[in-house]
Parts: sequence; structure tokens; C-alpha cells
Amino acid sequence: MKKTLLFALVLALVSCGDSPKKEESKGFEMSRATTKAATKKAVSVPVDLKNKGIGPISSYSFSTEIDAALSAQGKSVYDSKCTACHMANQRMIGPALSGVYDRRSPEWVLNLLLNTNEMLKKDPISIALLKEYNNAIMNNQNLSEQEAKAVAEYLRTL
Repeated sequence: MKKTLLFALVLALVSCGDSPKKEESKGFEMSRATTKAATKKAVSVPVDLKNKGIGPISSYSFSTEIDAALSAQGKSVYDSKCTACHMANQRMIGPALSGVYDRRSPEWVLNLLLNTNEMLKKDPISIALLKEYNNAIMNNQNLSEQEAKAVAEYLRTL
């Protein structure tokens, strides 16, 4: 009896191994992992520093030095309105924002903050980001231009 129980236990453990399950797909055998990878489309969001977005900001440049007071104001707005979906160095519901100006122009960032709904409908980068983040729509935070500029300045410090 003990040998039978031990044999059944060993058999159960061996049968729970990590061997890939096979699926038939048009006459070819593929592992389940391969099938998943093949069906999941990778969305590529390009780096585009020339795109200024759609909205009221057509030209904007930062001063050489970070404005500490403006950045502090931006941090306050960011902490209250942005951190539910964004972290500095980690993907969440939205992209990580550290180094955003290596990927986007200041005008694009400001226009996204000020003209969110139209950017999500018409701007190709916004549309690609929306697809990459499973259509999680960025809500319009109804920022004033001053608040948006403060957030933009704070993002420089991340």
C-alpha cells in the first residue's frame, strides 16, 4: 500500500512538469507560448522630437536652468493629478515619464496636457501610445497653461 501511494505521488509530481502543450495550427504544431507571441502585435511608438502635437502651444523652449519654484508647483500638480497613472521610472496605466524630453518635444507634452481629447483623436503618437497602453484614455485634467508649464518643468527633474 505504501509503495502504491508513493508511486502515485511520484507519478503526479512528474506529470506536473513544464513541458509545453502543443496546439495544432493549420497543420503545424506550435507551442502555446509561440502561438501567444505570434498573435500579440507589438506596438511601436516612435521617438519624434519634431512633432509639436495639436493645441495652443506652437513654440516653447525651456531655460537652461530648471526653475525651482515652477518645478515645485509642477510637482504639486503632478502628485495630485498624474500619479494615479504615471510613475517616473515605471510603466503603469500610462508610460513612465522620466526622460520624456528624449522622446517628445516640450510643445507636444504641453499640448497633450492642455488639449488631451483632440490629441488622443488626431495626433499619431498619442494614438500609438493609446494602443500600446490598451486604450487607457488619459483624462483631461483641465490644467491652466501655467499649471501645464509647471508640470512640464517638473518633468525635466525626473
